Amino acid sequence: MSSRPSWEQYFMDIAFVVARRSTCLRRQVGAVLVRDKHLLATGYNGAPTGLAHCLKKGCLREKLQVPSGERHELCRGLHAEQNAIIQAALHGVSTQGSTLYCTHHPCSLCSKMLVNAGINTIILASHYPDSLSQEILGEAGIVVKVLSDA
Repeated sequence: MSSRPSWEQYFMDIAFVVARRSTCLRRQVGAVLVRDKHLLATGYNGAPTGLAHCLKKGCLREKLQVPSGERHELCRGLHAEQNAIIQAALHGVSTQGSTLYCTHHPCSLCSKMLVNAGINTIILASHYPDSLSQEILGEAGIVVKVLSDA
């Protein structure tokens, strides 16, 4: 019999399942917003609702050889964190005081959104090389933790 996962591992496992829905050709990312051990919203990276996915259209960033972490505007997709916040908003769910579980470290754009969405903790499975993002989250007092056994 396997051991029962901690709450952190449970929600991180869900983030990894959500990431499997991603239509990004470069990186599959999943995000889960949680408050008081209750799942509020999920998101994965991909094109806006109703638009053709990168799986069909191809990746402009790959075509232009844009390095990871640069020129986010050259992508037809939304990030997982953005989609989780948007899903919460669409369904009238407050994100104030919630925790984000995410398969990857948020970029600087997502970090600014997470600050304004009232997220107070971020639990990650892996780091992302964006020093501005780290500075923004630190200045906002958001606790960032990398889950070692994710």
